[in-house]
Amino acid sequence: MSTKHLGGLAIAGAALALLAACSSKSNSTGSSNATAMTPSSSAASGSASSAAVKTTRGSLGTFLTDSSGRTLYLWMADKSDQPTCYNSCAQFWPPLLTKSAPTAGSGVDAGKLGISKRTDGTTQVTYNGHPLYYFAEDRAAGDTTGEGNNGFGALWWVVGPNGAAITGSSGAASSSSGGYNY
Repeated sequence: MSTKHLGGLAIAGAALALLAACSSKSNSTGSSNATAMTPSSSAASGSASSAAVKTTRGSLGTFLTDSSGRTLYLWMADKSDQPTCYNSCAQFWPPLLTKSAPTAGSGVDAGKLGISKRTDGTTQVTYNGHPLYYFAEDRAAGDTTGEGNNGFGALWWVVGPNGAAITGSSGAASSSSGGYNY
């Protein structure tokens, strides 16, 4: 090969490497476009016939999770059981959806479980009058990286079995982390 062809290949290779690096860079919110994931439970995608809510014990104490152990959050901007997190908010904070009445697992007060219709026609699970959400940056069961996040104009908190916000800090991402404040 000639030097001209090798130079062209080197430039093309550098361009591809730059393109790959840019596609996985963080956006202005500090969240990675390439790695942001939504909860894997079928309830999050709305395909479950009934979402189940249970409790898990972790660094914040006892808190609500879905049936696979994924942490559930409430958003302080929701002033009633009617959810207000939509569009880009719901991409980072997917709602816990169900197609029928949610079920109470271990440690959950069945009387506090409810549902609320979303503007897109899906049904979101509520607890003690709060719509329930996941945090897309939680990677594994029991993760609480959304705790204390000030995303989309209000604080997000893990939910205790009494239905109140747990306002502690898990030491992961908090409102002062700078990484997840939208």
